[in-house]
Amino acid sequence: MEQRSLSKTGAFGMSALLKATIAAVKLVAAEEIMPRYLKVAHKHKSDGSLCTDADIATQTALARKLQAICNVPVLGEEMTEDEQHAIWHSAQEGLWCVDPIDGTSNFVHGLPYFAVSVALLRDGKSVLGVVYDPVSDEMFAAESGRGAYLNGEKLFGRVTAQTMSRALANVDLKRLSAGLAATLATRPPCASQRNFGASALDWCYTAAGRYDLYLHGGQKLWDYAAGVLILSETGGYACCIESDDFAAGNVWQRSVIAARSETLFDEWKKWIRAQ
Repeated sequence: MEQRSLSKTGAFGMSALLKATIAAVKLVAAEEIMPRYLKVAHKHKSDGSLCTDADIATQTALARKLQAICNVPVLGEEMTEDEQHAIWHSAQEGLWCVDPIDGTSNFVHGLPYFAVSVALLRDGKSVLGVVYDPVSDEMFAAESGRGAYLNGEKLFGRVTAQTMSRALANVDLKRLSAGLAATLATRPPCASQRNFGASALDWCYTAAGRYDLYLHGGQKLWDYAAGVLILSETGGYACCIESDDFAAGNVWQRSVIAARSETLFDEWKKWIRAQ
């Protein structure tokens, strides 16, 4: 089944679990990330992506603090693939999924578009998500069935574009098929498009209505685990390029079509699949 709007706006406040997670993420970002911003050395991993001492230190600190809040395994981006798969398949009571710095290339080069992403998953589904941008001090958070928040205030999101031709899209071209990428680069159906290289923030900006449309050719679990919940809890929509059911996609490499508006989502999805 296609993932349609899952927004629930009951009279629930943030739970103690979410508040504790938010506090832990903010503290770790202050202690491990920002003191290293613009100062840290980096190296390339086997897949070509960057890793820094800040990524490792942040993941270690988050694992310690998160397990003190809820004692389940922590699956982090900076683990080996074998370690990640072993945790995924053995975590019976749920797990934490952590991207210590989403947008490491931006972090290394001094571009202020990166974030910490943390999600709590049970039975393979995100039930809590936190994405924190320590430069702008914006904390996006959500719990399944309890809504989403931005800096403690309920986040409902806004829809600005009424038609796709006037929409602002976030599009990651490099993981799309060559034909689709070429068409988007030369004959896009939207008014304008952006990509700043931090998937977790891209989800949150879509939830907030800063982007009208979102497209990504392939995200890892830690790229979407928190973000898709935050978008869902603001009433947004998501599916995969290949399937209407976002949750049925490959856990380890999942494409994304998303939007805040149902009308724009349907139009965007139809256009993408027609290329």
